[in-house]
Amino acid sequence: MNEALMVSNVLLWIAVLVLLVAVIALSRQIGILYERVAPMGALVMDTGPKAGDLAPTFELDALGGGRVRLGGMQERSTLIFFLSPTCPVCKKLLPILKSIRVAESKWLDIVLASDGDAPAHESFRERAQLTDFPYVLSAALGMQYRVSKLPHAVLVDETGRVRAKGLVNSREQLDSLFAAHDLGVGSVQEYLDQPRFAKETT
Repeated sequence: MNEALMVSNVLLWIAVLVLLVAVIALSRQIGILYERVAPMGALVMDTGPKAGDLAPTFELDALGGGRVRLGGMQERSTLIFFLSPTCPVCKKLLPILKSIRVAESKWLDIVLASDGDAPAHESFRERAQLTDFPYVLSAALGMQYRVSKLPHAVLVDETGRVRAKGLVNSREQLDSLFAAHDLGVGSVQEYLDQPRFAKETT
């Protein structure tokens, strides 16, 4: 009886040690996985004005009337969101833009930008209930920022400098522009690549 009890205790201790080793191994794997799936920000293209550069200045007519000034000294930061009425991802992000416009209203203005036929954009603007947003049409604006894919967003601060930019397909990627602005870096990837952050995640 005592011998059986001793054997069972030994087996239990072996099981505990095996579980402890498994937990340590899993913890390490979770750390590695965290590094691999770290939040991805907006996809930054290596063309056009870079983060920290002065943004090009434009004075443009807005759909529905009025003028919009982009670049230069402003009272607030500006998010320029490049879109198209035929872009399904752009349409998916419109409710998110409306939410951001309310949530970040103390420091941020949002300007929608595109090019092409004004009547088609007017119709889209009405259907998508975008009349509260300044909406400009300018091929030159897109060319200055080297916008090749949509949706694309550029965050310009109140001093007229580009703070963050990139291809955005989700709320997280839009938020990454604001995070980059707050962290004082060009992109979330740039922050994650810093040696200090790499040490923290190992």
